[in-house]
Parts: sequence; structure tokens; C-alpha cells
Amino acid sequence: MILEISNRQELFLPDQEMKEMFEEIIEKTLTYENREENFEVSLSLVTPEEIKELNKQYRGKDRATDVLSFPVEELFQPGEEKILGDIVISTEAVMEQAREYSHSVEREIAYLFLHGLLHLLGYDHLESEDKEKMRKVEKEILSQLEITRN
Repeated sequence: MILEISNRQELFLPDQEMKEMFEEIIEKTLTYENREENFEVSLSLVTPEEIKELNKQYRGKDRATDVLSFPVEELFQPGEEKILGDIVISTEAVMEQAREYSHSVEREIAYLFLHGLLHLLGYDHLESEDKEKMRKVEKEILSQLEITRN
């Protein structure tokens, strides 16, 4: 498993501990999903302006959001690292939502990363039944990782 992080914002710098947290989230999620493939995931930490532009360009929504996911669907040879996709997180949204929900910045960014990762794996929340299923998985994985709201 490979995690590539691109930092395109200045609110905070992702350190080695944060990268290890993201890698652990990937590992737990893939184990939860019974997926044994080798995956590459890209994470970009961006400004509200950049995520707004991406949201407008790819989803037709002219507003900032907290997280976007871009799955990559390509054919790979057996044994090759499979590119699962890209996750884009607005760090300003992370900071605002952490304050709003009264939990740590680490918990909020972990949640948004997991949420984006589940989208890469095919989860969605357009229908209430799908939303309940996705929220249940998020809660279980965060609980396994002992990442709590407070």
C-alpha cells in the first residue's frame, strides 16, 4: 500500500504521525472490506478555493465542500499496485468542523479521510439506506482505531 500526500495549503502541515494514521485507516478499511489487493491512494490537502473549483468542475456544484473523492478505474496486471483514487480534503473545513463538533482536528481529518476512502471503494450516501450503511462502517472502523469524538 502506498499513500502519496500533496500539501497545497498552509493551515497545518501533515507530519509523520498523521501519515501513519492515514495508512492505518487504509489498512483497517481494507481488512474490514476483505480486500487484499495492493493499493495506491493519493491525498491532497487544499484550500477552500481549490476544493470549490474542483467541486464546480467535477460535480457542477459552485461551493466549497470538506472532502472529494475521485476513484480511478483502470485495468492492472496481477501483482501491480492498483491506484484506488484521489481524496481531496479542505483543511479549513477540517478546522471549522472540529470546532463545530467539539472534537480534535485529528479526529475530523481522520473521519474525512475515511469517508473519502469509502467513496473510493464504492460506498455512497445518496439514498438513506446507503447513508446508514456508510455511517455504520465509518463508526466501526473509527472505533477499531480508537479515534473518538472527544
